Order: sequence, then structure tokens, then C-alpha cells
Amino acid sequence: MSSFFTVPGAQKKRKRAPATDGPKKRVATTKTSKTPSKPAPTPRKRVERDESISGSESESDDDVVQPDAPGSDSDSENEGETAAEKRLRLAERYLENVRQEVDETGFNAEDIDRDIIATRLQEDVAETKGKVYRKIASKLAVDRASHTLFRCNTLATTSIAICSPFVYTVSKDQCLVKWKLQDLPAYQFPQTTKKKPKKPPAPPRRQPIKVALRKGNRSKANDKNYQGHVAEILCVAASQDGKFVVTGGADKRLIVYDAKSLKPLRVFTHHRDAVTGLAFRRGTNQLYSASKDRTVKVWSLDELAYIETLFGHQDEVVDIDALAQERCVSVGARDRTARLWKVVEETQLVFRGGSIDKKQKPEIDPRSLAHEGSMDRVAMIDDELFVTGSDNGSLALWSIQKKKPLFILTQAHGLERPLKPTEASAETAPTPKVVPPPQPRWITALRTLPYSDLILSGSWDGYVRVWRLSDDKRKIEPAGILGNPSTTAADAPQDAETTSTAVNSPNAASWLVKGIVNDIALFERGERGKDGLCVVVGVGKDHRLGMWKKIKGGKNGAVVFEVPRTTTTTTKQPGLENGVADEGKGSENKIVR
Repeated sequence: MSSFFTVPGAQKKRKRAPATDGPKKRVATTKTSKTPSKPAPTPRKRVERDESISGSESESDDDVVQPDAPGSDSDSENEGETAAEKRLRLAERYLENVRQEVDETGFNAEDIDRDIIATRLQEDVAETKGKVYRKIASKLAVDRASHTLFRCNTLATTSIAICSPFVYTVSKDQCLVKWKLQDLPAYQFPQTTKKKPKKPPAPPRRQPIKVALRKGNRSKANDKNYQGHVAEILCVAASQDGKFVVTGGADKRLIVYDAKSLKPLRVFTHHRDAVTGLAFRRGTNQLYSASKDRTVKVWSLDELAYIETLFGHQDEVVDIDALAQERCVSVGARDRTARLWKVVEETQLVFRGGSIDKKQKPEIDPRSLAHEGSMDRVAMIDDELFVTGSDNGSLALWSIQKKKPLFILTQAHGLERPLKPTEASAETAPTPKVVPPPQPRWITALRTLPYSDLILSGSWDGYVRVWRLSDDKRKIEPAGILGNPSTTAADAPQDAETTSTAVNSPNAASWLVKGIVNDIALFERGERGKDGLCVVVGVGKDHRLGMWKKIKGGKNGAVVFEVPRTTTTTTKQPGLENGVADEGKGSENKIVR
């Protein structure tokens, strides 16, 4: 069997072209061709192989001149170039194409920098490592957010889940509703041409469209074959791939639905008490569930199977959150602990709360700095940082490296209206000493944008407040209020009414969220949020877990906030804080609508 190594040496040699002036050009000997060989053209002056750029001998074939693709430079110009010269020519062509696209579309330098491959790779690596790598809180015009209320339930909305462009809401009347969010109007996008339209586009329908509804039945409580809820639905979660929607309720049931049709696929009854929280592991169909039976359970929805149970909390587990790694964080209400569960290692880290910083607000009555009684909400920022919200109105920032919080922001949503002496006592002429100090409003909803510095919280003061993580990742700073340009994060309405009085205060008319914020969900519009942020808030007259707090005059339903992005100048202007200009002051901000 003849081969290259067995044929005579005379046959192995290939005929070379007649020698020409100038340095000799090395020709690859590993390639064969049936086409007749052509004499090599006169090479350029620099035709030596640049070993420092190529880096390996595997690119020696590049020295053999190959014809370029159609539409490229002529063969006569490219035949004599080396591998390094070819790479340089292709890079120059790529940059020229980028310049042409910039001239046509009118993108600014920030958009170009954001699309550079090196920057993208750095962000992807940072997200893989699970660390904060995006600072977008200052790039959102939170005070100019538009909002609209939508509803179809008679009782309070308890939880919300988003799988863009669909939103899933659940309520205390056993309803699971699927909504489709409206697309942003054309005038909210950056103009790609200099020509202005003759007529402005018609405003689109702002309210989401109801796609499907699934309602439970209390009368089926004794029917073991019934695939629905027979009590209040307390939580909902949607998978990122759009396949599954899961709900948990006070009936101890965890039900998996097909996301398209809301058809029940499986009903799990493993929990021994109400299911209060659900969270998907980011990018997978692994599910974590929290319950009042003091346990956290792990599920695999690809197989529709139960995996294991995590024990450790000493009280009801009321909320849970997870990111990409196989771990989750839960809070245990009155045991005042947050626990990080490492599922693979079968270990847990315990973070104990209960402490408050009385030096943070010395001007306030120390009795109003209530002790932490219940840790109710948790949200992960990245794989090392998370935040919790409590019934004493405090937001706490935690790191997995420390057992105590890094920072505690007290009275995040302000204080309740102080009672009058006649309201605090049944006496005809009570003294002011019987009046208790005003108490802070609870943190009833908490959400973060993963791997970014954006944090949102809710209570019953009528607003959804926006916070940001400081640059040193050790503090929580106010960044504004959704849709309210005239009020800053510091001056909350101090006369928000509760059950005892009607909503007739001067600030009640300016409330954007009339009721208790029971849950918050969000997603970014466009690629990496270039078109802003969409925030959906679940609202109810009463708290999602009980009837001990009721807002008279509140509404049951949900509110959609569309938050545009803002482009700021490099220099900080007077009156500019956190990327948002104060009302009534000059600024160089340009709002993209």
C-alpha cells in the first residue's frame, strides 16, 4: 500500500515555480490540488512569516494564498499577503462596517462600548462567578415611570411571577391568571433616523391582556383526585424556559401547570402545612419551596419529581430565593434567621437578625425603632450578597462571609401616623402619656435584579421604593420612588391611613399603589435593559399571609410600571442625585422615551 512515506523521493517533491527576486516564500506541502499550479506572483516586500503573531505552526497553511470571498478585495491585491497582514485587513474591514452602522443608526459611544466583545465576555464571566457586575440603578428614570392598574380578582393579589412577555398572578380567591404584557410604544424607543414622523403614533392599550384563567374550588377539599387549589393561593413561580408555572397555597398543595394552557400536570402534597414561597434555580427547572411546616423542599420539574427536604428553621419559612448555583436562601419569620442552603454539600449557613442601629436616626424616638420580631422577606443580589426585610421596617444587607448584617437601613418606608389621645385610650380626657410611639411600616415585598445594584421594596405607604447597592457593596442607598417625581425616598407620607380611618388624607390622592404591596416582579426590556425596566406589583387590601393588617380604601389587583432609561452627562450637574434630576432644577439629563 503506497503512501507518502513509501513512494520514491523523486515523486514526493513538488515542482516549484521559477525563482524570482526577493526573499523566498515557503510553500505548504501538506495540501494537494488537482488544478494545475500557477507561478507565484511577485511577493510584497514584507512576506516573511510573523511567528510572534501567529503563535503556532498550524497556521503555516495561511502562507498559501487562497482566493477571498466574493465582494472582497481583488486577488491581485491579496495574493502576496501574510497571515498577519490578512488579519489586519479583516480587522480594518470590520471597523469600517461598524462605522457605517453607527452612521446609519446613530448610536452613541456608550452603545458601541457595550457591544464590544471584550466587554461582553467580562460581563459573562462575572455573571458565571456570581458577583455584582452591573450598575443600572442610576441609569433608570424611576421618577418618570408610567403605571397602570389591572385586575380581574375580587380578593387580594398575593404573588406575581414573570416569564416575558407573560405575567402570572394569584389571589386569595384561588385564581391563577395569565396575562400578556403590552409592547412598548414606538416613541419610547430611541429614534434611529433624523426624520420626525408626520403624525405621532396612536397610544397603545396599556393594560395587559388576560390570556387564561384557572380557578380552584373550595368544595373539592375532600376530593383527592381534584387537581386544583381548595384554599388561598399564596405564591407562584414561572420557569425561565416558559414550560412550567407552579403555585403553592394554604391547602398544603404544590401544583405544576403547563405554562401555555395552565393545564395541571402534577399535584404534590408532600408539605404538611401551607406553601408560602417558591423559587426556581436560575436557568434550570429545579424548584425550591418554603412552607409553614418549617421545611424547604427541592423538586425537579423535568421529571416532575420530589428530591429532598431541608430542615433547620425553628419557625415558619415565609420566603425563599435562589440564583444560578445549587443553593437557596430562606427566612424563618419569628426565629429571626436567614439560612443559606448548600444543597450539594448538604450544609447550611445561619444568619441571625434582631439587631438595630439606633445611632442611624438619633432624631427619632428610640421607641419607634422597633425590635425585629419577624424576618419576612429575602432576595439575593448575587451569590455572596442578599437582602432581607422585616416587620420592624428595616432592610438588612448580608454577606455570606459574616453572620451579622453588613448594614441595616431602619424605617425604610417611614412611620405610621401617630395616634391621637382619644384613639389610644377610652378615657374622656386621656393624657398624651398613654399614646404609644408611631410604629414603622413592615417590609411586605422585596425584589432585586440579579447581579446588579438594583433593589425594590414595598409596604403600604403607597409607593414602591428603589434602592441601590453602594459602590463598596457595604450599604444600601435610596435611589428614588417609582413614578413619583415630587417626593424623595426620605420624606414618605407620614399620614397613611389604616383600618381605623378612611383614606382622606392630603397625600392619599397621590398614592400610586393603594393598598399593601404583597409582591414585586420585574424584567428588563430589550437586550440587557436598553429599553428600560418593567416592574409588576401585586396589591391587596390585606396582607398576603393574614388579615391582621387591612387598608381601607385599598385595591386588589396589580400595577405595571414602565421605567425608561436615562442618559446622563459625564459631569454631575447641580441638583442631580443618583442619575435623576430634582424636580424644578436644571439638568442636562436626556430622557429616552
